[in-house]
Amino acid sequence: MRHLPLLMIATLCLPCAASAQDTPAPLEQVLQAQDRDSHGDLRAVVVLRDGAVVAERYYNGETAETLHDIRSTGKSITALLVGAAVARGQLVTTKTVGDYWPEVAGSPAGKVALDDLLTMRSGLAAFDEDEHSPGNEDKLDAAPDPAAFVRAIPAATTPGSAYRYNSLGSYIAGRVVENASGADLEDYAAKVLFAPLGITRWSWGRDVAHHPKGQGNLSLRARDTAKIGQMVLDDGLFDGKRVIDANWLQAVLAPRVAIGAVDRYADSYGYFWYAKTQDIGGQKIAVHFASGNGGNKIYVIPARRMVVSVASSAYGKGYGQRRSEDILKAILKADATQM
Repeated sequence: MRHLPLLMIATLCLPCAASAQDTPAPLEQVLQAQDRDSHGDLRAVVVLRDGAVVAERYYNGETAETLHDIRSTGKSITALLVGAAVARGQLVTTKTVGDYWPEVAGSPAGKVALDDLLTMRSGLAAFDEDEHSPGNEDKLDAAPDPAAFVRAIPAATTPGSAYRYNSLGSYIAGRVVENASGADLEDYAAKVLFAPLGITRWSWGRDVAHHPKGQGNLSLRARDTAKIGQMVLDDGLFDGKRVIDANWLQAVLAPRVAIGAVDRYADSYGYFWYAKTQDIGGQKIAVHFASGNGGNKIYVIPARRMVVSVASSAYGKGYGQRRSEDILKAILKADATQM
């Protein structure tokens, strides 16, 4: 997908983006309706079909060039980087964290298989929704020595037995990729993911030890997160070239853990990616997605050949996730009228 100037947006919408009566196409109507949102923290929505922009809108002073902190959506990108290392023979997911990170090998974290780490079933005492949890994200961020922090986290359950949402596991996954590949995580991402997708601008937060945060704090343009979604939709291909192994993507998106009982916005979890079947006018539509605090999303909808990227800074606000899902549903409903 070529990079397009903002002034061309009007020409990229669905046919009839401006009819003789200047009536917006249904998808554009959905995006324009968000102008009425009173919270002031929705940033961007980009809709692709078969790799082409069919609707796009920016809010609250943002533009196509704005970098957005996508928070935990970055976990899903870390999963793609794990896959890149697997494809290059640098990683095997049945091995343990300690096999690739000797510094933590003797700790409970070092004994966790990567498969369990990638599905939030490490068994470690890390739960982001509990501020008292030893491995809580805020405590990880505040740790003066991240490796020592990881070593000190005790086991809470048997690995593979229980899903507990946490950022510690994806941080560890990022460190594992670094050690296995011999490269800084950001440099690795630039080489194996960003460059092949034509992504040239980003910002990535780092910990006190100067390691990129595999758990998040990656900032990208909304069009670029949409590109990532398009590559996932196309089984790892972009512009006809292989970026991520197709078998790895199947593994990433597979419904490995049922989480509907603890997450109202998802049915299942794969390798740092979610899935939910949406009911749109009685039609069941499977959606795979990456999700971050505030309502940041990369929605991948195979049945519609669509990708929906949402950037939002409603961090810590309950309505952020709800609003993004409502936008997705409205887009799917409007799109159904065009089929």
